[in-house]
Amino acid sequence: MSLTGSSPTSRLSSTPSDCSHCSIFPTDDFRHAASYQLATDAKEIAMRIGVIGTGKVGATLGDALGRAGHEVKLGSRHPGDSVGGPPLVDVAAALAAADVVLLAVPPGALGELLAEHAKSLAGKLIIDATNQFGGASANASVQVAAAVPTARYARVFNTLGWENFAEPIFDGEPADLFFSCRAADRPVLEELISAVGLRPAYLGEDKQDVVDGALLLWFSLVQANGGNRRIAFRVLQK
Repeated sequence: MSLTGSSPTSRLSSTPSDCSHCSIFPTDDFRHAASYQLATDAKEIAMRIGVIGTGKVGATLGDALGRAGHEVKLGSRHPGDSVGGPPLVDVAAALAAADVVLLAVPPGALGELLAEHAKSLAGKLIIDATNQFGGASANASVQVAAAVPTARYARVFNTLGWENFAEPIFDGEPADLFFSCRAADRPVLEELISAVGLRPAYLGEDKQDVVDGALLLWFSLVQANGGNRRIAFRVLQK
């Protein structure tokens, strides 16, 4: 794995032992075998996405996904007309129109959101981009499972600063983004991560705590590099 940033790069390397058949990155065989039918050419299918939270992370991701051709609505407690980006609507409307829900709300708002909108979230793919700093866990997997048992949980878009979602290219190559989800949802997450301009790096199912390890590593690197947030990761694999 290499670490890449706008300041001098530190490099770590790892070589999987006897795993030439394995890949954490997307493969054509996996895409064709998945339960979601994806386009076989370069064009991705359009998905209906409700992004809940209009801060730096939510707004940046919503704009990138909308520009990639997905149908995005930004859910806010203060809806209105957005300028040059996805429409800004109330949270209920964003959820009602969505097949995929991306949570990018402050930690203190998450519990109330899940309780109030549990019915609308039932059965949907919920992408957890929140970070519960100061809690027992940085991710909201336990809260989501308790409030919406039928939801499909994914952990992604939480390990890099929003600046790297806005500008995901380093030295001409996209940075890697670690994520965890059910195997059946992997192609959807890969498509959304790629739509933002990053390279998806799958860690497996129920690996949200491993994903969060990259969050801690990223923060440590930012602090060690004088607050430079333009730092990201790249995995090297043979």
